[in-house]
Amino acid sequence: MPSQSEPTISRTEVAHLARLSRLALTDDELDQYAAQLDSILGHVAQVSEVAADDVPPTAHPADLRHVVREDVVVPGLTVEEALSGAPAVEQDRFAVPQILGEE
Repeated sequence: MPSQSEPTISRTEVAHLARLSRLALTDDELDQYAAQLDSILGHVAQVSEVAADDVPPTAHPADLRHVVREDVVVPGLTVEEALSGAPAVEQDRFAVPQILGEE
């Protein structure tokens, strides 16, 4: 991991990235983000040292399979059951108050 005296990303590089991103950063923010990005890059380098060629890259550490249930048609409510608790019904539909002056 890089030491504090040898940053892998400089304040000038952070300022350049900020300009490219159309971000206005103060001097304090430039220093803060340079330190944070340097720490992140240090951790990435540390993980890269440990990663082995025989370990496949993954998006999730657990082996997930069939995380979405089957789309199966099941019986639902009848029109009468669905409308049974409605305060007002009109032509087998929920009747709602008129909005925005629509006819």
